[in-house]
Amino acid sequence: MFVLEGGAGLLAHSTSLLADALDMLGDALVYGFSLFVLARSIRWQAGAALVKGSFMLLLGLGVLAEAMYKILHPVMPSAEIMGVVGGIALVANLICFLLLFRHRADNLNMSSTWLCSRNDLIANVGVLTAAGVSYILTSRWPDIVVGVVIAGLFLSSAFNVIRQSVGALLTPVIARPQTGKPIHIPIQDEQSKKR
Repeated sequence: MFVLEGGAGLLAHSTSLLADALDMLGDALVYGFSLFVLARSIRWQAGAALVKGSFMLLLGLGVLAEAMYKILHPVMPSAEIMGVVGGIALVANLICFLLLFRHRADNLNMSSTWLCSRNDLIANVGVLTAAGVSYILTSRWPDIVVGVVIAGLFLSSAFNVIRQSVGALLTPVIARPQTGKPIHIPIQDEQSKKR
């Protein structure tokens, strides 16, 4: 999906498709790393979450840089390509989201992975919205605005995951007296806290 969406983003001159393609690459790395640390200690899982949060931060900053470039060098994106490829990406991310949903509160590692998947769905809907509005208005601005919103979502999630990961790494693991198993507090996103 990264290759497909990245190529389509370059062909369509679409900031939002390129942003989503970079996110797909990040997801592939994140999911692989999450599987690697799945049966490891809480410290490993917190370290994995920290890496994922840092990667999300870099993606967000990269998308902001791309959006600034598009503002300074105006090009009309291809709404048709954005719509088709954005729809395919939405289906792929929906499958990942459903697979991860029941594991979203298992531990810090899985929670941060699920947050990445949730963000992907929001980004995909944004890409499709930008495609539709760009087509109707014949304007490049919806694509740029959605790219910036996707970047903001990456940055917000990144800071949340990094903060909780650093907290988990700095907190000593406390063992339960009877079982000897470590106590773990799962990561929470802002929407879970409101519930």
